[in-house]
Amino acid sequence: MSNLNQLEQLKQFTKVVADTGDFESMRAFQPLDATTNPSLILQAATKPQYAPILEKVIADRKNTGLTGAKQLDDIIDHILIAFGLEILKIVPGRVSTETDARLSFDIDGTVKKARELIALYEKAGVSRDRILIKIASTWEGIKAAEIVQKEGIKCNLTLLFSLPQAVACAEAKIQLISPFVGRIYDWFKAANKREYTGAEDPGVQSVTKIFHYYKHFGYATEVMGASFRNVSQIIELAGSDLLTISPDLLAKLAESHDPVTRKLDVAAAKSAPIERLNLDEKTFRFLVNEDAMATEKTAEGIRKFAADIVKLEQVISSKL
Repeated sequence: MSNLNQLEQLKQFTKVVADTGDFESMRAFQPLDATTNPSLILQAATKPQYAPILEKVIADRKNTGLTGAKQLDDIIDHILIAFGLEILKIVPGRVSTETDARLSFDIDGTVKKARELIALYEKAGVSRDRILIKIASTWEGIKAAEIVQKEGIKCNLTLLFSLPQAVACAEAKIQLISPFVGRIYDWFKAANKREYTGAEDPGVQSVTKIFHYYKHFGYATEVMGASFRNVSQIIELAGSDLLTISPDLLAKLAESHDPVTRKLDVAAAKSAPIERLNLDEKTFRFLVNEDAMATEKTAEGIRKFAADIVKLEQVISSKL
């Protein structure tokens, strides 16, 4: 048993990020950064304590002269920024704000949206250093992120389930990636009808492999494990650059005093025998297609985030 709880121990090896749209959770656990996505914003936006944010944005943007889809798009962007601005008052680091998942196969559309979101933050007086624009790890998403990264717009490539996706991000000099541990675990658990624990967890193994690859070849892209299902997955990835964790799991870590040791180590990665993966678009698409889990989970994630944006639009429409 340690004097420090598991959350405090974890923070010695890894930057802890809150995976929530809920401000109170962030205040309670004092993470460095925070990540949001359409599903989290939808959850938060439908809670009574966040209604004033929604109402204010709608009142402010009601008479811009925009109508229909353009008006909804404008209001959603301003809602995302409103949540982001509130979060930045709580966390000392960065907030991740997601582009519309319906742009996941649209390079130009994603570039335009990333620039619009950054412009709104800058207009509100926030430096672009404190913002990560979240984009799905499709070929088009990675190419769009590569373009805006060169403009100093830092990106968080999300819905990432495989090494080829991670390698393409590193080659594109993306700021940060979010490999989804829990969703990988979900897929293998359902496919193989068995439970996984500790280091044998396929989600843990995937992030470990990506971390080792990045550190071996000296890539600067940050690795942030995401989408956890249990504390064991988090503990197995202690030493990752960052981990983004939901409030319920942050609470469990804070309650336990079991020891946490560094599992991911840069020195070990540098000396490991790792083969370099050479990717062009055709190779990327083929390798991701060969990985049934990565293909299915990326597609499912895009569908879910797109559906939640539509639900958020319906919530807004009902208030207009």
